Amino acid sequence: MTAVTPNPLRVLLLGGSGLLSGAAREAFLAAGCAVTVVSRGNLPLPPHPRLRALRADRHDSPSLGAALRGQSFDFTADFLAYDAPDVERLFAVPGFAPGRLVLISTGQVYLVGERQRPPFPEAAAEAPAIPEPAPGTRDWHNWVYGMGPRAAEGALARAGAARGVPTLALRLPVVQGEHDGQNSRRLWAWLQRLRDGGPVLLPDGGVQPVRFVYAGDVGAALLRLAGPAPWPALPALNLAQPVECSLRQFLEQAAACAGLTPRFVPVTAAELEAAGLDGACAPYWGRWCSRPDPAAALALGFSTRGPAEYLPGVVRAHLENPPADPHEGYARRAEELALAARLGG
Repeated sequence: MTAVTPNPLRVLLLGGSGLLSGAAREAFLAAGCAVTVVSRGNLPLPPHPRLRALRADRHDSPSLGAALRGQSFDFTADFLAYDAPDVERLFAVPGFAPGRLVLISTGQVYLVGERQRPPFPEAAAEAPAIPEPAPGTRDWHNWVYGMGPRAAEGALARAGAARGVPTLALRLPVVQGEHDGQNSRRLWAWLQRLRDGGPVLLPDGGVQPVRFVYAGDVGAALLRLAGPAPWPALPALNLAQPVECSLRQFLEQAAACAGLTPRFVPVTAAELEAAGLDGACAPYWGRWCSRPDPAAALALGFSTRGPAEYLPGVVRAHLENPPADPHEGYARRAEELALAARLGG
């Protein structure tokens, strides 16, 4: 067991029920830190003598102020800042001292830029943004998801500079973890199709490169950022697995971990669109799957694992504790099978 120091590091986690916040909570508690979690309290936290829960709506000023007014911390990780007002609201809490502050951002900030040359280094987020797509479309929702964190990062840099608070935007791609089956269910979307024994549509044959990050590695990175190590001299930092692989390679590894033999049927984007399945059946594919380059973080000594290291445990956890509900796209599985049959699958 890790020995508890007489004056443990005081850590604040804004957001308590997600995959990443759970991984961070486990990492900080294991290191002997005193952890405070601010959430709406919809899900109970595991009992622990160094874990304190505060109830607040992260996006409501009076609620946030009532929870954090006059409170001081050594380190804060914000998992719930989606736009500039979220950051401004936090810094407006009277007497609140966050210590070092890390905003959990997203590789989506690169995908709203005009220049698309992945994998993306941190400076690529400075590219001018593409025009706003037609409201209500899939492209529009993804554009909003990228533009909001861009604005949040800008607000973080301004507020940190004005208050003398060390800040960092930690940009992540899709996160893989043992508990993601109860959150996004994206890996489960593939596992469920593989397990039913039918053919599985694979866009473009799965040649698209993908890059993810393991939740446990994010927790370890946050623990490092909270410690005595020098603060990165950058406004933002990518964290992701060391190397890319193709979508097909990733899914083949996942299938092997589950003891399954995949029956992939290549399908083009045009064929998926014609069938109305382009947004339903294939997570991790398409224009809106980010691929941040983690070279700067790795050069600073941050460590991340690849799929061969984290997938066995992640897949096992999904199979042992399957989601109560399928991935939303699975409702159209019959249409996928019909398309696979037409394609010769």
